Amino acid sequence: MKNLYFLSIAALLFCYPFQKTNAQRKNTKNNNVTYQEKLYDGMEWRLVGPFRGGRAGTVTGVNNNPNLYYMGTAGGGVWRTVDAGNSWECISDGYYGGSIGTVAVAESDPNIIYVGEGEQTLRGNVSSGHGLWKSLDAGETWKFIGLEGSEHIARIRIHPKNPDVLYVAAIGNLWKPNETRGVYRSVDGGDNWEKILYVSDKAGAGDLIMDPNNPRILYAATWEMKRNGYRMDSGGPESKMFKSTDGGDTWTDISTHSGLPGFPWGIVGITVSPMDSNRVWALIEAENGGLFRSDDAGKTWKKINENRALRQRAWYYTRIYADTQNVDKLYVMNVSYGVSTDGGNTFTLKNAPHGDHHDLWIDPNNNNRMAIADDGGAQISNDGGNNWTTYYNQPTAQFYRVTTDSIFPYRIYGAQQDNSAIRISHRSSGSAITERDWEPTAGGESAHLAPDPKNNDIVYGGTYKGYMNRKDHTTGQTKSTNVWPDNPAGSGAEVMKYRFNWNYPVMFSMHDSNKLYAGSNFLHATTNGGQSWKTISPDLTRGLPETIKSSGGPITQDNTGAEFYSNIFAIAESALEEGVIWTGSDDGLIHVTRDNGENWENVTPPAGISPKLNMINCIDASPFKKGTAYVAATAYKFGDYTPYLYKTEDYGKTWTLITNGIKEDYYTRAIRSDKVREGLLYAGTEWGMYISFDDGKSWSPFQLNLPITAIRDLHVRDNDLIAATHGRSFWMIDDLTPCINYQQKWPIAIFIFINRTCPTECINREDGKNRTPN
Repeated sequence: MKNLYFLSIAALLFCYPFQKTNAQRKNTKNNNVTYQEKLYDGMEWRLVGPFRGGRAGTVTGVNNNPNLYYMGTAGGGVWRTVDAGNSWECISDGYYGGSIGTVAVAESDPNIIYVGEGEQTLRGNVSSGHGLWKSLDAGETWKFIGLEGSEHIARIRIHPKNPDVLYVAAIGNLWKPNETRGVYRSVDGGDNWEKILYVSDKAGAGDLIMDPNNPRILYAATWEMKRNGYRMDSGGPESKMFKSTDGGDTWTDISTHSGLPGFPWGIVGITVSPMDSNRVWALIEAENGGLFRSDDAGKTWKKINENRALRQRAWYYTRIYADTQNVDKLYVMNVSYGVSTDGGNTFTLKNAPHGDHHDLWIDPNNNNRMAIADDGGAQISNDGGNNWTTYYNQPTAQFYRVTTDSIFPYRIYGAQQDNSAIRISHRSSGSAITERDWEPTAGGESAHLAPDPKNNDIVYGGTYKGYMNRKDHTTGQTKSTNVWPDNPAGSGAEVMKYRFNWNYPVMFSMHDSNKLYAGSNFLHATTNGGQSWKTISPDLTRGLPETIKSSGGPITQDNTGAEFYSNIFAIAESALEEGVIWTGSDDGLIHVTRDNGENWENVTPPAGISPKLNMINCIDASPFKKGTAYVAATAYKFGDYTPYLYKTEDYGKTWTLITNGIKEDYYTRAIRSDKVREGLLYAGTEWGMYISFDDGKSWSPFQLNLPITAIRDLHVRDNDLIAATHGRSFWMIDDLTPCINYQQKWPIAIFIFINRTCPTECINREDGKNRTPN
């Protein structure tokens, strides 16, 4: 077959004559084009910043090494500090990246590290992972060791004396039932796995604790939890607590033991005191939930605390940690972290530098030495939490959208999840872009931002639940510009007059510098700076009643705006025709108006190529042809990881699916047209970048030196390309000339033939690196 494959290509090439000058060579990464070698070799992505940490769900220190720590981020891979938190470096680049659920270092050999992909902080912007990795040299190199399909890994526990024996708690697929969930064990360092605790295809393992004094004793909590595009549910009959006394060979359901709350349960957090194995705590989400303690190793329990501050938004936190040297000291992670010195009866609430705390590591030999993971990354303390290191040294910010203003050097605008919206200079007069070059701006953590084209120091920004404000950077004044003033916080979207997505669009018109658009389930416009708004469309969403309800599940309702659904998610104007406006909804509809909103047409792609609730993530109207637009959509929140990119040339009457060359599970977030070369397109996926030179007929990887991370938005400015990554801050290419100057030399049919005929072994690699688009 291999010989036939190569002979077939040779025959095709022989039949198609072409010439290549010394100034050009064939690009081995994209065989349908040639390029100017000197230009292309100089291309690379540049990290702009900011160096401000994003969410981290896992952190660990290393025994007997007070300077060495590791953290796993929600979108930026695994990081290491060798100077006790003064600086951090990514150690997963080149192997894997993105969302990390847990990092564990072998106590008996700190060179051995295990990492589970897929964060366990399962909020609405969550990304999944692919399984487990192992390093034998303290993170210098990595090997993929399986559990593909586990999606989200909550814990890894390693035998204290034998690093080849380890246990894994896998949550599984959030979006649909799957069987790769539960507790797994390996006795050969990850070469082989056995599932040792499994409840069902709906309930994964949310926590796993090994008795610090006896590695044969394990406690595990199963968690019935699911998400889709419009809601989150935590809790159900299969959320339970189990105990094993024989290293996981057998398990006993201890959920009905005396003193524990009635069902249903949601998430459960467990810890065992290293000072007394009989003392076990469990933090349980339930109708009569709270903090429970057992003093007989789980036989009987007593509720000792029901403080809501310890269990608010339970699904997002619910991690508890027993102190390593004080039997009565206990830590509970939440918005603030709680510290108890009386066995859990009372707590003092504290905060690390950022807040929203998810994980804690306490040195077994020195309980003043700790590391904490929160929505700002990881920080280190050497005085029991009184002081912590900074998170302004970790470029792991999670951005949703990106735009620029009209000055030079121009500023890049975006909203950082779990932090503020910012604007940051794309270059600096100094030797580096530092905190001098960026500042908070309008809106909040989920904003689209719109600098006023007449005065870039005036910026409009949205945030969750439809809030919007206007910031004047010259005076520091901020004022509300909400489309609608009433917002009953805590309620579901069904009570809202207008429904706004967590990440709803805001943008100025290309044709009228006074006109600002904002999208709820309607399109709104203002021409007086937000003092008044006009609705210029009908409802442009499906508005299905079952998708517009209170979210949270059977126990705890959770309505922060993140699950508000059936809203406009993308707006685009045609630069060539005033009055042509496109909208896309998060529940799968595309509309266009050609008369400034007087009339609207539903031009949604047909069901054969677009799922019903396909989230329309990005629309880009062609700068070259009237009626032409490009769309990026995704249905990943319904368990469909297929990439969806579309093109229309007739105002949406017909659509073409344009995803040839993009990996089948690299679901798409963004698509943008180049401003200079017609047919040159850029696409951002969950796992990296792609480029097309033929108007979407075929795509090639465009990763270069960009880390493996989710690309949530792209922006073409002049001759630059800027990527809003969801875990590695802003990156950009400063000069797109090599792409613009590409000359196609081979017929597209040959490139398609090569893509479709390449033997499996040249695509899939045993080490797992085949996920990297390079």
